[in-house]
Amino acid sequence: MADTITWKGKSGTEYKYWIYPIGATFKDAPGNYMFIKETQPNTFWPIYIGETESLADRLQNPETHHKRACTKREGATHLCAHINSSGEKARLAEEEDLIKAYGPRCND
Repeated sequence: MADTITWKGKSGTEYKYWIYPIGATFKDAPGNYMFIKETQPNTFWPIYIGETESLADRLQNPETHHKRACTKREGATHLCAHINSSGEKARLAEEEDLIKAYGPRCND
């Protein structure tokens, strides 16, 4: 499995993420994240895309995530995340750009 993956937003901007197993430990840092599904070896698709002030708080126990039932039902196999210290506005813009590009099933 690759350690990183680059996702291209609707705008054409590329975002580099690290790939983790569900249940991994994260730093207490702001960032963007995804629940993803491995569709073929080393090929992934976003199930849910989000942003948070604290990756540790949001992902420490993925079973308590507000969309975990949906991500489980859709077959999420991994998490992707990266630190984004550019502020909430930048995290939300990245989240929106990626949602527009991939239309993840668990983002309403």
